[in-house]
Amino acid sequence: MCLGIPGQIIAVTQPEKMMALAEVSGVRREVNVAPVATGPLDDLIGKWILIHVGFAMALIDEDEAAATLEALRGLGEAQEALDAMAAGDAALEGGS
Repeated sequence: MCLGIPGQIIAVTQPEKMMALAEVSGVRREVNVAPVATGPLDDLIGKWILIHVGFAMALIDEDEAAATLEALRGLGEAQEALDAMAAGDAALEGGS
């Protein structure tokens, strides 16, 4: 099963690599925005995206993002994915 999770782009981190920082329910994660970039990357800041395996797969609106997150929370899958992302981020921070 493929799981896409909504996140909001909060910053462009590495424009040369098409990377941006997205926030998913308080967890920040770097994602590749090449699949959704149609203009200047700064235009994506504040936009909602559907994230799958580190890639922004689609632009979505805020209402769709909220509804999707709520549905995923209800299934319990979002929390597992967020916990895994947080654990990965913690491991990366500890290795620096």
